[in-house]
Amino acid sequence: MISGKATPEGTAAYAKKHPKAHERHWRPALGLTVSSLGMGTYLGNADPVTDGRYAAAAEKALESGINVLDSAINYRYQRSERNLGAALRKAVAAGTVTREQVLVCTKGGFISGDMGPPSKEWFQDTYLKPGIVTEADFVGGGHCMTPKYLRFELDQSRRNLDVETIDVYYVHNPETQAAQVGETEFYARLTAAFRELEACVAEGKIQVYGVATWHAYRVPPRTQNYMSLEKTIACARDAGGEQHHFRVVQLPLNLGLPEAMTLTNQSSGGTEASAIDAAGKAGLAVFTSVPLMQGQLLGRFGPEFRTKFPGLKTDAQRCLQFVRSTPGVTAPLCGMKDLAHVEENTAVSAIAPFTPAEFGVLTGR
Repeated sequence: MISGKATPEGTAAYAKKHPKAHERHWRPALGLTVSSLGMGTYLGNADPVTDGRYAAAAEKALESGINVLDSAINYRYQRSERNLGAALRKAVAAGTVTREQVLVCTKGGFISGDMGPPSKEWFQDTYLKPGIVTEADFVGGGHCMTPKYLRFELDQSRRNLDVETIDVYYVHNPETQAAQVGETEFYARLTAAFRELEACVAEGKIQVYGVATWHAYRVPPRTQNYMSLEKTIACARDAGGEQHHFRVVQLPLNLGLPEAMTLTNQSSGGTEASAIDAAGKAGLAVFTSVPLMQGQLLGRFGPEFRTKFPGLKTDAQRCLQFVRSTPGVTAPLCGMKDLAHVEENTAVSAIAPFTPAEFGVLTGR
């Protein structure tokens, strides 16, 4: 396994190695210096060809000014994590990066399979017979966040990524359970999960943890799958005290899904706020998913809108510029499984993000 973890000194040195990137491409987050674009690994076939493309794209991203890598154990049946691990190992061996320069992030909570869809036999041999879980621990047939299960998945992710320490570990879509078990039980389960992750921090297996969500923080209160950020933080405080390591949230944001910045659905210090604003007030880093809405936004913008993004040539670049410029966002995580996509996306790093004033003009906010 690759030893080390992302460090303030290492990530700052990485930024200095990429002078072509605009100075505001680099963001302070988690005490580190991180790129305003991250590489996601969700989509793609579960086959060797796609594996090779992902690994090559990750190497290219690390060469090109992206030092945030994001995955999940269930993405492509563990293949995506393994592709990132292979790319990171190769980049470190080549001297392209050091381990200390890269923020490695992944998630646990869903059944992963192993290189392909999970069979009943695999499920029994992997989870039931060793006593990792019981069938009753799962909600919706595929989601579990018991302490023992998360620890098991975290250790498997460390092996897949070939790292001793994962920098950011997310509980993946915990809101999957919110509507099924009731509010009191849900937050009790979340506290138990966080308590286990605090133990993993103490053991050096992760640096910080968070929640990666889909509906949770962008739907109205009392809606199915809604989560309160204040109550989430209270769970972390119960699990780890005032010095808890709950430091990150991930949620969708793009031009078609703006609710994380537009919907005032969170209570923050007695006032109502959007999820992004509430997270910022709480000192949390915010990473966002689906900046291109999985490609659905491309080709949908007219000439007048495109002129509002000077220096950018493609709709993908404009979508990334919008999200990376959103006040309170650390970085969008964009799926990149082709070298051409990496080149197209990383070209955005040479352009200054919009200032808050410019973003306000763009959005009318």
